[in-house]
Order: sequence, then structure tokens, then C-alpha cells
Amino acid sequence: MRVYQAGPLFTEAEILWHRAFRDKLAAADIRVIWPGEFFSQREVEEMGADAPRLIMEKDRSAIDACDAVVALLDGPQVDDGTAWEIGYAFAKGIPVIGIRTDFRRSGDTPHSRVNAMIEGSCVAIVSDVDAVLEKL
Repeated sequence: MRVYQAGPLFTEAEILWHRAFRDKLAAADIRVIWPGEFFSQREVEEMGADAPRLIMEKDRSAIDACDAVVALLDGPQVDDGTAWEIGYAFAKGIPVIGIRTDFRRSGDTPHSRVNAMIEGSCVAIVSDVDAVLEKL
């Protein structure tokens, strides 16, 4: 099984969490495709004005090559790039599992954990890595 690992990659804490998560999935014999490994910061800088399009195209192609997407949904609002990845996967019929380790509610209804469009696009939203592995 190939899984695209979506989520923000802008802070050291986010990157460290994603690396640990990737390693746990890989230990369960899941092939993880993680955008954090696509480009170095130097490569992004060298892309210049083309960087946004090239990054999006690489991410889109990677999602197309996967059987599922697992998306980190922490924070007061889902990261906008992650939201795009979720929507794209949903439109392509690729199942999305959300992982929200954040105990705060940020949804649109009293029963929502996140934005209704995100929650409605996920086949499940779980709270920990073991639950992700069960769903996969």
C-alpha cells in the first residue's frame, strides 16, 4: 500500500512529527510518500518564481500514485495546502484518513472536529497513529 502523508511542513516541530509518523507507517510495511522529502530548501529557492507550480505538480503526481492519503489536521484551522491535497484526493476517489491529535474543536457544528468540507472528505478522522494503522 502506498500512502501520501499530507500536512504542514513549516516548523521544526511539524517536520519532526511527520518524520516520526512516516517511520511508524513504514515500520508497518506501508510505503509512505511524504512531500517533506521532495525538495530541499535550496532546490525550492533555485526554482524561483516557478516554485509554487512545480511543488503543486509534484504533490499532485504523488497523490495520483497513492492508494490513500493520511492528513494531519491539527491546529485551529487545517493547513491550506493540506486542505487542497484532501480535496484533490477526494475528487479523484482516493480515500483520505485524517489524524487530529489536537483536542480542540475547530468545526462548523457542535459535532465537528474540523471544517465540515474537510471532515466530509475524510473516510475517518482518528486521534492517534494506531488508529490510522487500523483504518489502513
